[in-house]
Amino acid sequence: MSSTLNNPAHPRNVQLTADGRLKHFLSINGLSKTLLTEILDTAESFANMGEQAVKKVPLLRGKTIVNLFFENSTRTRATFELAAKRLSADVLNLDINTSSTAKGETLMDTLQNIEAMYADMFVVRHADSGAAHFIASQITPKVAIINAGDGRHAHPTQAMLDMFTIRRHKGAFEGLKVAIVGDILHSRVARSQIRALNILGAAEVRLVAPKTLLPVGIEEMGAKIYTRMEEGIKDVDVVIMLRLQKERMSGALLPSESEFYRLYGLTTQKLAYAHPEAIVMHPGPINRGVEIESAVADGPRSVILQQVGYGIATRMAVMSMAMSGQMHERSQIQ
Repeated sequence: MSSTLNNPAHPRNVQLTADGRLKHFLSINGLSKTLLTEILDTAESFANMGEQAVKKVPLLRGKTIVNLFFENSTRTRATFELAAKRLSADVLNLDINTSSTAKGETLMDTLQNIEAMYADMFVVRHADSGAAHFIASQITPKVAIINAGDGRHAHPTQAMLDMFTIRRHKGAFEGLKVAIVGDILHSRVARSQIRALNILGAAEVRLVAPKTLLPVGIEEMGAKIYTRMEEGIKDVDVVIMLRLQKERMSGALLPSESEFYRLYGLTTQKLAYAHPEAIVMHPGPINRGVEIESAVADGPRSVILQQVGYGIATRMAVMSMAMSGQMHERSQIQ
């Protein structure tokens, strides 16, 4: 994939229409506060749909959405599928492990074959950074691309559901201090969260991790670095814990999981350093006794399960807005 497409600063022109509407959702970078707020407001309109007798709206009726997951996922894939079905779309889940790509077909051949079936949107999860940008640049512009996580680069819908969770529980971003704790080095979620928090006006974004799990130059994205947990979460309003991504680690980055838990695991005792009304978040899956204590994960300040529910509403918002932007752009061309 070209270095241009791997560049996080590139997506501005790719994912927006000429008049600034969303047509792909590839990265938080390059998006405005106004657009991020529109996503959150649209998600709000879908937030209580799960409580309704009929959990559907006809916004994407007749549209075909393909979940194209090259990495394993349960929570993200399930919420995307539910989101699409609640928008009344037809959904195809492509199992890459048994697809033609596993038999030697190239990625582009696979995509072009699905495109020939008149798919309207691809939801892409891939281990390579820049994969979603690459696909968006190669296929017909009539297909919307939603990035469901690419390498260490970005996970924009996870970041937006996290922003929705924060706004629901804290009301506004101005004045908020947010700590992101754990494996920052391998986390595409953290990178997207940092960008979203800064765009939306959070007062302070802190990264708390051992030096071996901090990317070089990450503070240039607009975050303060802390290597001691107690200092890093002192008086913060939101604590976002990240799991250790052992599948992406190479070499001895940590002495042991038990040592990591002792220094950086969120326990009831450590949480006392945060603001008394601080909420605890986690993008999941959580590893109890590694990055978080069960008493905290299941405690009254945890909003981890709410995040999962909010993920459906947020992904409904992104998918409906991207499809609307695609249709608007086509109408302008015609």
